[in-house]
Amino acid sequence: MYNQLPNDAVMLLSYINMQLRDHYDSFEDLCLSLQVSADEISKKLAEIDYIYDADANQFK
Repeated sequence: MYNQLPNDAVMLLSYINMQLRDHYDSFEDLCLSLQVSADEISKKLAEIDYIYDADANQFK
């Protein structure tokens, strides 16, 4: 599902937002670079009520 990404949703949130902040200009760039499914990550984070905000380039 997520290569070597954290399986826990809260840990995944922290990891994804840190990567977006430090290394990527967009969620799409992150997913392409890490070869992960944007839909699967979005669904997992939506379970804890976080959605991607493109303007802020983070899940909120």
